[in-house]
This record gives sequence, structure tokens and C-alpha cells, in this order.
Amino acid sequence: MLALLGALFYVPFLGGVHLFDWDEINFAEISREMILLDDYLRVHINFEPFWEKPPLFCWLQVICMKIFGVGEFAARLPNAICGMLTLPILYQMGCYLKDDRFGWLWAGSYFGSILPFLYFKSGIIDPWFNLFIFSGLWFLVLFYWSSSSRFKVQGWKWKLLVFAGMSIGLGILTKGPVAFLIPSLILGVYWVWERFRFFISPLHYLIFGLVALMTSGLWLGAETLINGPWFLMTFVKYQVELLTKPVAGHQGFFGYHFVVLLIGVFPVSIFAVRSFFKMEEEEAAHFLDFKRWMKAMFWVVLILFSLVQSKIVHYSSLCYFPMTFLAAHVLEQIMDEKIAFAKWMKVMIGVIGGLFVFLLIALPIFGMNIEIIKPLFAKDKFALANLDADVAWSYFDALPGMFLLVVLVFTFRFWQQGQSPTASRINFGKGIKTILGGTAVFVMLTLIFVINKIESYSQRAAIEFYKERVGEDCYVATHDYKSYAQLFYSKKQPPTHEKHADKNFLLEGEIDKNVYIAVKIHRARFLIDHPNFEELYRKNGFVFFKRNANTENEPQH
Repeated sequence: MLALLGALFYVPFLGGVHLFDWDEINFAEISREMILLDDYLRVHINFEPFWEKPPLFCWLQVICMKIFGVGEFAARLPNAICGMLTLPILYQMGCYLKDDRFGWLWAGSYFGSILPFLYFKSGIIDPWFNLFIFSGLWFLVLFYWSSSSRFKVQGWKWKLLVFAGMSIGLGILTKGPVAFLIPSLILGVYWVWERFRFFISPLHYLIFGLVALMTSGLWLGAETLINGPWFLMTFVKYQVELLTKPVAGHQGFFGYHFVVLLIGVFPVSIFAVRSFFKMEEEEAAHFLDFKRWMKAMFWVVLILFSLVQSKIVHYSSLCYFPMTFLAAHVLEQIMDEKIAFAKWMKVMIGVIGGLFVFLLIALPIFGMNIEIIKPLFAKDKFALANLDADVAWSYFDALPGMFLLVVLVFTFRFWQQGQSPTASRINFGKGIKTILGGTAVFVMLTLIFVINKIESYSQRAAIEFYKERVGEDCYVATHDYKSYAQLFYSKKQPPTHEKHADKNFLLEGEIDKNVYIAVKIHRARFLIDHPNFEELYRKNGFVFFKRNANTENEPQH
């Protein structure tokens, strides 16, 4: 049932909007080039070796592209499948830890939260990366329990350790060595909680690490043997830079991820917060121990990526697993009247939910009256020009916001009803089902009615320009800003000129075919003044130029 629910919500409309720069287009372009080059071992971008990401997620995209063709649907389908797997996995884990009700609460909490739902509709790496890390930690915990007399848990002791290492190895193949770093830090935190008692021996940890290394080494080893150590050395250097420097300007304040999780994992983030305060702990020993593991995971991920200089929304997405677990536990405790459904929790749900309602209702109103908000962007020439996009807003586009408002009204009505304890429990459960299911539908409606229009402002003009170049034997590039859209949407073919990616060659060299360049309006002066380029047109913050192959170093005007 949960897998079917995931299919019904995660698969439809995957191809309804262009892929977004950078991440979605980056991974899809890697996969497209794998197919064109017929090289599934080495990762390429712009048909040059690419050192930033391992290939596992792109292999999944390649499979989908082979079946459904190269496009948005195939690029995002792997994560929809990941969602279809994640929900029943969480349910089974919840049943193992406690019972059927807790399994449904955990899976439902994940399904009915905004960012966890949204990521299964995306084409980024993180859903699979997070699932591999979480699965690896799960098997490690089971191995510990099966090895300890404290917990009445039986299992395939050594197989569990091997499964843990394999899961982490797959995580390394998905995004990198941080897949090993995170569970190692969590083990360290738990070790401190255990007062430095070796709950997993150094030998067991070594075996776990070796299995992870062997799993990831199936590709890393082959890549190094065939192409030399360049990728491995450059990749490790890049991973260190990710942790120590802001990448491409993605900076933020220390509490960035606190805010992202509180608002983005609405509504269950409020219940997760409650789990860090005093609660009645009358659960089985293994359940309470797993709760400690989940708190350790939450704080390790949150603090680690708060310290990391690069601040990107999905860096803290691994927190979704412990947050939804902790929220499910709080929901269960409230249902059983072991803790109170405090007023501050209702207020927080109302405030954050109201914020989403306001934004989604106000957005189409401002869209139809765009001149009202233009003064707010007066200092940002590019953003101001983005607002000139011809986007057909209507009051009907406020439907997602209106729907969420109705969901909140019915939810609070359920929570206010009930004259007896039994009636209160029943109505609280109805309210939870309403807000979790309603939030999932709200995200779907937002993707259908709003995201396409947002994309019209942010990148549509550039992507349309690139798509016009499909089939034309030419060079397509950007100037003074990073993008992968020109590669994917112009369907760039394997190059014949060795300097195809050399910007100086495209600007000044003896080109063998026409050059098209897109630039943001506030950075266009260089090409406007350049004698080799003529301006074609401007649209929504972008300026598009052409250099003809038959006129070298001569003014076009």
C-alpha cells in the first residue's frame, strides 16, 4: 500500500517542468554523456572528465533514460522509485522497533512533510545517498543489538555488519566519502554516551570500513587502474574543499539549517522538537536505544553542516529520517495521553502553516500585479529583469494555498473536538491524518500550479535559447556564470575540436563554427563591447550573443 501510495504521488508530473540548474541538470547531463560516449566508468561533464561526483546515481538515471528517453521524466524517476522504497522500509522498521501503528506513523510522517516529499520529485542525488547512509546505520545498530546481552534481539550477526558496510559503500559511490564520515561520527557520539565503552569493537569497525571500501572500490579501483589516480586525488581534494570553503558562493549564517529543517519539514518538525524535552519513557530497551541513535544522527548531521562553510538546503536532508522517527514517537505519546499536546505546538503549526498559506495565495496576486514588487528588486538588475517574463497568473493559481488553509482549518477543528479522553484520542488521530495527507497533496498542487511559473522567471528564457540550437552544429556556452543547461538542452554532441570547452578559444580563437553565448544582463558589458560578437536579443534578464565563424575578429555592427 505504501509503495503504491508513493507511486501515485511521486511519479506523476515528473516531466512537467525543466530541470533546474545546477544540481538537477548537472546529474542529468552526466548521464546523457555516459550514453553518448558509451562510457559508463568515467564521469564526464561537457565531455571532459568530471571529479565532483561518483557515478552510482547517474547509472540509475542512465537506466531510466534507456527506457524512457533522455528528458526530465527519466532524470527524476530514480528518486520517485527511491520514495516508493523508502516509505515501506520505514514502515517495516517501525513495526520491528515497536508495532504496526508506529510503522504507519513513521512512514506517514515522512510522506506528509514538505521537503522529504519534494525531494522524491527531484533529480538530485540526496534521496538515494541518505537512504544508503540510514540503511547502513540501521544494520550497524542491529549488529550491535545482536551482539549485546542488553537487548533481546537476534539476528545474523556477521551478515548485518557486511550489510552495513555495503550500504555505506553504495553511499560513497553515490556522493562521496562523507557517507562514511557521518556514521563514524555518530558511532563516536554514541561511544561518548556509553562512557567510552566499546559497544562495537575496533575489529568490527575495521571490518565495517573494509567492506565499505571494497564496495566503493569496485568502481574506484577500476577507474584508477584504467585511467590513473587523477580522479581519486582530485575528488578527495574537492571533498575537503566542500567542508572547508563556501562552494560557488553558497554561504549562510550558522543557524541556516535549523531554519531550513524547522520550516521545510513542516508539519512534523514541530513534533520532533517536542521529543528533545522530557517524555515518559516506558518503551522496550531496544526502542529507547534506537531513539538515542536517532538523536545522535540528528545532531551530528545538523552540527556538521552548520559548521561546513557551504550552505545548501539539501545538505541537512539526512536529518529527515531521525526527525520523522522522533515526531512519530511524540505523536504516539500524545495519542496515548502520556504527554500533552501543548499550546505552543499548535501555535507553531498555525504560524508556519499560515506562512505557507500566505505565500502561496499572495504569489499569484503579486504575479498578476508584478509592478508592485519590482521596487523590492531595484538593486538587483538581473532579478528585476527576470520579473519581465510573460507569465500567465490567475487567481486559480492560489489553489495550493487555499487548499492548505482548508487543511489547517479542518485539522484544528479535529484537535478542538472531544469531550472524553477516547474522543480526544480519536480526533487527534483524525487531525494528524488530515494534516499529513493534506500537506502531501499541497506539495503536489504547488508543483503543478506554481513551480512551472517560478521556472519561467528564473531560467526559462535561457533554456528556450539553448533548445533552439538543437541540431545546429555550433558552440553554445555561458559567460561569467556557471550553468549546465546549455549542454543538456542544446543536446551537445561529442566534440570534434579539442578546444571546445576553452572560453578563450570561443571568444578570440579561429573558430570552425558559430558560437552562441548567454550571459546575465548585469554581466553583459564585456560581450556588448566585444568586436567579435553581435547581440541577438534580450529576454527576462538574459542577453544572447552570436559570433559567426566566417568573420574573425571583426565588428558585427
